[in-house]
Amino acid sequence: MPRHKSKEMERAYGFDEVALAPGDVTINPDQTDIGFPIGPYTLSIPVLASAMDAIVDPAFAVKFGGLGGLAVLNLEGVQTRYENAGEVLARIAAVPEKEVTSLMQDIYSEPIKEELVSRRVREIKGAGAICAVSVTPANTKRLAPIAKDAGMDILVVQSTVTTARHISKSYRGLILPELCQQMSLPIIVGNCCTYSAALDLMRTGVDAILVGVGPGAACTTREVIGVGVPQITATMDCAAAREAYLEESGKYVAVITDGGIRTGGDLCKAFAAGSDAVMIGSPLAQSEEAPGKGYHWGMAHPHPALPRGTRVRVGTVASLEQILLGPTSVTNGTQNLVGALRTGMGVCSARTVKEMHDAKMVIAPAIRTEGKYLQALQNAP
Repeated sequence: MPRHKSKEMERAYGFDEVALAPGDVTINPDQTDIGFPIGPYTLSIPVLASAMDAIVDPAFAVKFGGLGGLAVLNLEGVQTRYENAGEVLARIAAVPEKEVTSLMQDIYSEPIKEELVSRRVREIKGAGAICAVSVTPANTKRLAPIAKDAGMDILVVQSTVTTARHISKSYRGLILPELCQQMSLPIIVGNCCTYSAALDLMRTGVDAILVGVGPGAACTTREVIGVGVPQITATMDCAAAREAYLEESGKYVAVITDGGIRTGGDLCKAFAAGSDAVMIGSPLAQSEEAPGKGYHWGMAHPHPALPRGTRVRVGTVASLEQILLGPTSVTNGTQNLVGALRTGMGVCSARTVKEMHDAKMVIAPAIRTEGKYLQALQNAP
């Protein structure tokens, strides 16, 4: 009988398994350019806040925009289901751990109200901030036109795994090229983690893709259904798709690493792997301005049949400005993330984000144990 070959597997790498090698020339951090263009807008810092209820409400979006980033509001969360969303968020923060999933399933069963969709968008726009909102593919056709009429600037279409092609006998899926034509504004789509899926998504006409399946601190997708690719490999593969599509079409589609970033070091590695910007969740959930009151949970946590997230306590550690821009009061890399990026770029000889894509990266299993020996021994942060 013929002998069948066993399945071949590729080695994939996460943030903790690689390190950046310094460049031959150093650059002053304040002379680095970290601007992120998306459609007609340019963010002064290449950081997006995750579209999660514990992180972004209209007030947070305005504050975050004032600091130079872009906060994405979840149009399918408590902000569009409840008039007084703050009270609902307080209930989620107060409930005992064993009751939190059933409470959320009940809370998120409340219908989305179109009037609240319009109102939340207007609250952000009325304060002078760029308004970005997130919807799932299933609700895009219904909610995106309402948000656009209210003044939305950027649309994020987001699900656990997003592909350009969808097979279903029950309904006609979201056709992304049609959406791009109808909206006539920047569209970000995700999430994906492979070269082929990223290339297919880019060919639909979108402006950016989100990279990451299951890496978030409050996500259990990898545990529940076993799906995911570590973020360094996922980002590199999607960045390779970006370069292939640029050569094919002449259009540059931004790559945004979404999830798994805990420290400034992770942030720098994401850009060296090929990111144009990053989307961050749990570090921002720790800010004084975050509406989650020291807690954080994934977007798939309240799923009625198969929850894929959990409420985690992250605490409240500092102001949003301190987490993003410093000054830092800790030595573990969790504050002044933008300062870390500028410094990392300077050390790696990168004046711009595109030059940071060329920074040398090495496989480094000892990167977290070789240094900070005494701190680890003494349980110091």
